[in-house]
Amino acid sequence: METLSVRTDTLEIACETHGPANGPPVILLHGFPYDPRCFDEVAPPLAADGCRVLVPYLRGYGPTRFLSERTPRSGEQAALGHDLLQLMDTLKIERATLAGYDWGGRAACIVAALWPERVRGLVSCTGYNIQNIAASTKPASAAQEHRFWYQYYFHTERGRAGLTQNRRDICKLLWQLWSPHWRFDDATFERSVASFDNPDFVDVVIQSYRHRYGYAPGDPAVAGIEARLAAQPGIPVPTINLHGDDDGVGPALPNDPHVRKFTGPYERRMIPRVGHNVPQEAPSETVAAIRDLMRGS
Repeated sequence: METLSVRTDTLEIACETHGPANGPPVILLHGFPYDPRCFDEVAPPLAADGCRVLVPYLRGYGPTRFLSERTPRSGEQAALGHDLLQLMDTLKIERATLAGYDWGGRAACIVAALWPERVRGLVSCTGYNIQNIAASTKPASAAQEHRFWYQYYFHTERGRAGLTQNRRDICKLLWQLWSPHWRFDDATFERSVASFDNPDFVDVVIQSYRHRYGYAPGDPAVAGIEARLAAQPGIPVPTINLHGDDDGVGPALPNDPHVRKFTGPYERRMIPRVGHNVPQEAPSETVAAIRDLMRGS
């Protein structure tokens, strides 16, 4: 494994790489509150297949840094999608297979929806991850609102202070709640937790969870992308939706309510006793899905 430093218009993105430089590109994208360690058992088999595997640290995580103090510390969906597209542009990747979950799955879905010619195939955990901000004020069931406690906490200044002072406790609790059957040990958590000490982590996270409910302004630089996402665009690229059937924040419904958003070849695979962190809990299933998409395309 090597680590690249990739400069885009706003970021210096730290990106771990595996496999030959001339292999078919695969980009693996982590979520909140995780980091590239979730792909430690996914990247090597793909690299052994001859793929060029890239695993970036998202904005606000690990060694990734903003280039300017003036850039808004936005974690909104449009910014994440823009970062992924810029990473591909900077590395001159014309077309890649994308796989991600949570924030990373959202970035992958955005690029697949808005720039489908750049995407060979998509593995998106829990399916269609593009936020419908206009509908965010509509209440969910009591059980689902309870699962979103951390989001409402982050809407307050008490929540900002709590994430600043207690980020390790909060993140570890979320790992436990979201993946009830995943028996990770302290060493596994410690390998990821350093990524949350990024100086922009708190600001990016707080803005992300406030923006998605309309409680914080977006970055004007990506307003055009956000406007396109408001239309809830379809995803025409070949897609496999991996969904853990014990996901503690986004439980799997009997029928995927967003299946109509996938206008190309689409398959949903349920994974028993797996929670939210699919790549780390079910690496073999994740590798298999990526391989299947690459064979098919």
